[in-house]
Amino acid sequence: MQFTVAAAGDPAVIIDGKKLSEQIRRSLAERVRGAGRPVRLDAILVGDDKSAAIYAENQAKTCADLGIEYVLHRLPAGSGYDEIAGRILLLNTDEQVKALMLHLPLPPNIDTERIQSFIAPEKDIEGVNPANIGNVVYGRRSLVPCTALAALEMIESTRTLLPGAPCVVVGASNIVGKPIAVLLMRAEATVISCNRFTPDLAEFTRVADVLIAAAGVPNLIRGDMVKPGAVVIDIGINRVKGPDGKMMTVGDVAFDEVRAVAGAVSPVPGGVGPMTVAMLLRNCVDAALR
Repeated sequence: MQFTVAAAGDPAVIIDGKKLSEQIRRSLAERVRGAGRPVRLDAILVGDDKSAAIYAENQAKTCADLGIEYVLHRLPAGSGYDEIAGRILLLNTDEQVKALMLHLPLPPNIDTERIQSFIAPEKDIEGVNPANIGNVVYGRRSLVPCTALAALEMIESTRTLLPGAPCVVVGASNIVGKPIAVLLMRAEATVISCNRFTPDLAEFTRVADVLIAAAGVPNLIRGDMVKPGAVVIDIGINRVKGPDGKMMTVGDVAFDEVRAVAGAVSPVPGGVGPMTVAMLLRNCVDAALR
């Protein structure tokens, strides 16, 4: 599926992550049906966090729709570092386990990044093992972080020519901002990475043909900070109080303002979120069928 960037003066085209992800899921279901062997996803859930449990339930349903076997390994809320790391190491040695992920959050005082680093790189479908993140730099065959992949897929859906294009990434986290910047570099774009210490952020964002907002700050990117006709990908997921006092989800982009200026923009919700799930599933199928 392709999205044509809006002409000057027209409202931005909305990059519909739901529609894109549905197309990818159909393709994955065909791959699974034709694989000739089972495709399985193993996931670890520690404790009884309600949001994580709901996500795991939805993940199981999505996998079933695609013909992927879903195995959830539950650990009690009181599990410590040794128990969680031990379960990962055990699953690493299980030849039936080809794709492995760890649901978050982990219990307090558990070093999440260190725990994630124990997942075998070839089974790490979230792409959070430092080896997989590092392989992005070299363009090696690897399981790339899902949100970074999702952002790149959405940019490419607009037919934007990346070689030489000025691209600005706002936010430099290890599993989102930095991998996205590196993927854009691999595509030979001209990349600027901005962070919370960047002076006069708007000076950089206004020159971007492609602008990625991944800072985790509600409505950080305003309409006057965007170059007319730019492609804007909003990765922020922030919970804020709406005008009616109820909690609502917004991105890092002031959507209505930016849509009036940009050529294409992804919404929150319904943008990068569904695509990140689709990339996780694609990594799962890739890992299982290697």
